Amino acid sequence: MTIWNQALANDTWLIGVSGRLDQNQTPDLEAEFNTLLEAGHNRIIVDLSEVHYINSGGLRCLVTAWRKARKQGGNVLLTGLRARVQEVFSMVGFDKVFDVYPNRQVALEVWQAQEQ
Repeated sequence: MTIWNQALANDTWLIGVSGRLDQNQTPDLEAEFNTLLEAGHNRIIVDLSEVHYINSGGLRCLVTAWRKARKQGGNVLLTGLRARVQEVFSMVGFDKVFDVYPNRQVALEVWQAQEQ
């Protein structure tokens, strides 16, 4: 799994993840979330378009970051879920918890529209 981040407009941060997202790989992603959240960056878009597998460890990592961001007045938006990952989200009901968008540009536009 590889992880990267990028600052976007309006203090929004993008985190990109590729590969498998399971309990073996989540410590690095948790560290990435914690670094941003501890610095006060609570508007995070997570691009999962390159994630081909997710299990309970990966789901836990995402929901933990979502809870922390919401507690700080922000949110974690997800983008680019592949069909299999989307199935997992639907099975566990996370499609009703997270705001999911087809790509990062749409997610960013939604946030910008909400500010106006």
